[in-house]
Amino acid sequence: MPPKATYRRKQPSQARRQPSQDRAKETRDHILDTAAELFGSLGVAQTSTNRIAAEAGVSIGTLYRYFADRSVIVDELLDRLLADLEGGFTARAFEFSGSRVVASVDYCTSVVSEILAIFSDILVANSALLRALIGGVQFYSTGLPQFEQRLRLIVKVVLIQGLGPADDRYLDTVAFVFINTGFAAVVRAAAEEVSESERVDAIAMTARMMGTWLAAEVAARDSAVIEAG
Repeated sequence: MPPKATYRRKQPSQARRQPSQDRAKETRDHILDTAAELFGSLGVAQTSTNRIAAEAGVSIGTLYRYFADRSVIVDELLDRLLADLEGGFTARAFEFSGSRVVASVDYCTSVVSEILAIFSDILVANSALLRALIGGVQFYSTGLPQFEQRLRLIVKVVLIQGLGPADDRYLDTVAFVFINTGFAAVVRAAAEEVSESERVDAIAMTARMMGTWLAAEVAARDSAVIEAG
């Protein structure tokens, strides 16, 4: 098997200037869409910028006007996927009930299930590209750390809304575990070529496991507060 391709993220000075006109933006987005399809079907390492330009119906000069090289296109697609995940989660985050409830296993599992479902819907829709990014080590080396940083605050807000206020350091830890355990499981379930029922079962099992853990954490925290009082 050929070695996996790795990519170094470009510094801001190495990236091309963002287009300001609508037509330029449409061209840029079309190149990205074409690249996403090719990466998903052929793999990142097997897709050249010449192939992307040809499939997009633009000259190689036009492609380089927007993207310095293939690695910049990969970075842009990763950023776009992360933005979709962030937007989907943010849109739903504040819909969770703000009233304090008893954090039973069933309740915690239902909260976790809904959050994982948001991630799953977006990742499954982009499963071919996701497999290509994982194949190039791009998602695990860059995507997960970026995603954890971008969503940690939102996850903390959801935890406070559903479970009540807590120490900030504790919430940081719970958010870290939540994203790096739950989201990572959804990534694998979405990227693997499995049936829909197998994917649903895997995500449901992850939600139950994390719901049980979260309920136990809340119970332990509440007991410590009572003892301290």
